[in-house]
Amino acid sequence: MKRDSRLSSVLHALLHMAERDGPMTSDDLAKCLATNPVVVRRTMGFLRDAGIVTSDRGHAGGWRITADLSVVTLRHLHDALGEPALFAVGNRNEAPDCLVEQAVNAALDQSFAEAEALLLARFGEITLADLAADFAVRYAARLKQKDL
Repeated sequence: MKRDSRLSSVLHALLHMAERDGPMTSDDLAKCLATNPVVVRRTMGFLRDAGIVTSDRGHAGGWRITADLSVVTLRHLHDALGEPALFAVGNRNEAPDCLVEQAVNAALDQSFAEAEALLLARFGEITLADLAADFAVRYAARLKQKDL
């Protein structure tokens, strides 16, 4: 099963955007993400609909973050992307006649629900500002290593 990496990609793009003074074009973001600008536009459209980014057309146009980084959480972004599946594992058959498989499904469903609730709660605690601060620390450390 293919993993949905849109949340990771969006976080990557938003952190690049946060470091820029001006807007970033879909082409610029596509280069950062090693993808196609069409994919960037489609994905960023979800964030625009959620009020997290805006876009301007024209020569000086591009994508710009409009939301406060300290308010936007990973949960907000997950929700804006349409709440993609969090796990690549699942039941073999969603509506089995077999009683053994029903028991297996019940145990798995409960475990999946508990794990998803825990993950989504954690997503609600992590903001874009937290990630930007972590990046800044890592960047400063890298610069310090280069000076040695």
